[in-house]
Amino acid sequence: MPAVLVHGVPDTHHVWDGVREHLTRSDVEAWDLPGFGSPRPDGFHCTKEEYVSWLIERLEALGEPVDLVGHDWGCVLTARVASVRPDLIRTWAGSNGPVSAEYDWHPLAKLWQDPVAGDRWAEEYDAAAFARDLSDNLRVPAESAGQTAGRVDKIMRDSILKLYRSAVTVGAEWEPDLANVAGPSLVFWGASDPVCPVEFGEKMAASVRATRFLRLDSSHWTPIQKPVEVAAALEEHWSSSLG
Repeated sequence: MPAVLVHGVPDTHHVWDGVREHLTRSDVEAWDLPGFGSPRPDGFHCTKEEYVSWLIERLEALGEPVDLVGHDWGCVLTARVASVRPDLIRTWAGSNGPVSAEYDWHPLAKLWQDPVAGDRWAEEYDAAAFARDLSDNLRVPAESAGQTAGRVDKIMRDSILKLYRSAVTVGAEWEPDLANVAGPSLVFWGASDPVCPVEFGEKMAASVRATRFLRLDSSHWTPIQKPVEVAAALEEHWSSSLG
């Protein structure tokens, strides 16, 4: 049974590069969501529901339950998959992606959801300025921040706007179904995340009846900031769930 890692926004599969270097298992796949370093299928409108359906279709094609992991939006989307299709999941793990009616979107998310300000951001995107913001305000190492910001192309920017505009009330819509997550769950979270505060990680852990909640000394980008610790926690999670 493979492990599948799903990135967030604005990211690609590369957010998992550091974690994968420290994993011992060889059956690990890191997927790019449509529009995030990979093509968008014809007629794909980048809504939260379409991303969930896309994940479900790919997981079904694998033919066996997987160890599913998500960070940021990857956490939100994979938690939804685990909620509505628990048969596809052996274990689930998620990081820094709240699914809560009480969560108030961070300022950049609200900007993306605004049709005027969001479109202006997409048109005037400055990769260097965005990299500085990631580094200065979210403690992403400068090299990783520059690489991440440099991958935010026109298609990704459009995908981000569409996703966020479909998700204004995602917490209220999806939170009740977290109780359906059936497999063993791990929630790991950056304790000093300024955009997705750690109390929402604790709340998610309670909602999915997680076997472990791991508080990491990091900001939002746990896979980049704490790859060794994340890899160790995942391997312990997977091995303890065998049997």
